[in-house]
Amino acid sequence: MDKLMEILKRIKPETDFTASNDLIDEGILDSLDIVSIISEIEKAYFIEIDPDEIDPDNFQSISSMFAMIEKVIK
Repeated sequence: MDKLMEILKRIKPETDFTASNDLIDEGILDSLDIVSIISEIEKAYFIEIDPDEIDPDNFQSISSMFAMIEKVIK
């Protein structure tokens, strides 16, 4: 999860990703942020995220993002 946190901090350095479970609903992340996060995750984890996984629920928190990554890896 440390690698994911590094990615998120590069994209939105001013955000405390551990403090929110509603990153999308609170407007902390927008669609451009999601595109950047997906791209960085794919590079860092050497995976390809299926378009079906690109669901706002998978980006609400760092935990939900990491769960999505683990699901893709398995």
